Amino acid sequence: MLSLSHFKIAQVASLFALLFLSSIFDLSHATSLSRRATVCNGYAQLCTQGYGNVTYVGAHDSYAVGSTSQLGANQDQSVTQQLEDGIRMLQMQAHVQNGQIYLCHTLCTIYNGGPLQTYLTTVKSWLASNPNEVVTLLIVNSENLPASQYDAVFKAVGLDAVSYVPSTTPVQASSWPTLGSMIDSGKRLVTFLDNGADPTVPYLLDEFTNIWETAFDVTNPTFDCNVNRTKGDTNTQMYLINHFLDTTLLGQFVPNVPQLNVTNAATGAGSLGAQVATCVAQNTRPPNFMLVDYYEFGAGSVFQVAASLNGVAYKPSSPIAIPSATAATGTSNAASPKIGLPVFAGEQVGALLIVMLSILVGAFSAL
Repeated sequence: MLSLSHFKIAQVASLFALLFLSSIFDLSHATSLSRRATVCNGYAQLCTQGYGNVTYVGAHDSYAVGSTSQLGANQDQSVTQQLEDGIRMLQMQAHVQNGQIYLCHTLCTIYNGGPLQTYLTTVKSWLASNPNEVVTLLIVNSENLPASQYDAVFKAVGLDAVSYVPSTTPVQASSWPTLGSMIDSGKRLVTFLDNGADPTVPYLLDEFTNIWETAFDVTNPTFDCNVNRTKGDTNTQMYLINHFLDTTLLGQFVPNVPQLNVTNAATGAGSLGAQVATCVAQNTRPPNFMLVDYYEFGAGSVFQVAASLNGVAYKPSSPIAIPSATAATGTSNAASPKIGLPVFAGEQVGALLIVMLSILVGAFSAL
């Protein structure tokens, strides 16, 4: 038979247990509240918007960083600077060199951007320092590598832990979670493979069942908004416009540098804004992703276009990067852009000739 003292001890123990459980509940409740995002990708208004209802500026060949006269380059700011300035889709080409995945432009002899693992480490570091941002990666799987090979690199870096996995695929544009919920969950990296996606690596999503694209390597400044590539229902998919103007150099497509300010402009013939207007008229909704070269040409005009489509005001917290001083540019306020002959630097021509010569030598030596 329990004594009165034993009964009081049991009462006190029960009281402490209740207090302990209550404190755990309060702590977990407070933690969940503290994780609720109030600013998403720079704007409070975007927290309640679905990922598939937002427009993002993307860097075409984001890893290919060099001067505007360098063969194979499509950007002249580092990946970290691209993200700091507002780029939220990073596109890249993957190739194999020495048994590792490298980021190269067509051939690693033309432009070698280094190992994918090094690149992803930079992305992970930026994401860790910017917890209220959702970022998208688009990998051009040039050599049809299995998804498992990319999975190994993502896991080595630790990006698999922050990668979003949809409950079902493909995902209609209107069915994606909100940016706020993605940030709250910590799953705020979305990665697409243009081919080779495999359900066994569920965070590496198939691009063309989820996204359709317009034409690329465009040399005519009258950009259309016709479907160029897809494997799904274009009425319900997200879509991407390739808004970078090329010209040809010895049969190779290269950025039309003299027209960058015109191409990246918010208004005017040949501008990003003009192509977006065409797309909205044709599809009754804006593009989700806008891939551009040398994004900072136009002094932030590409971000102004995205902000307008997202219903927010473009007000960067700090000025974006300044274009390379070596670039020759057109004017962004011309009613009709002057399309002249592009100026090619000697190093571009020389580099391309060396590459072509090395290919020919290799072909003959194989005979």
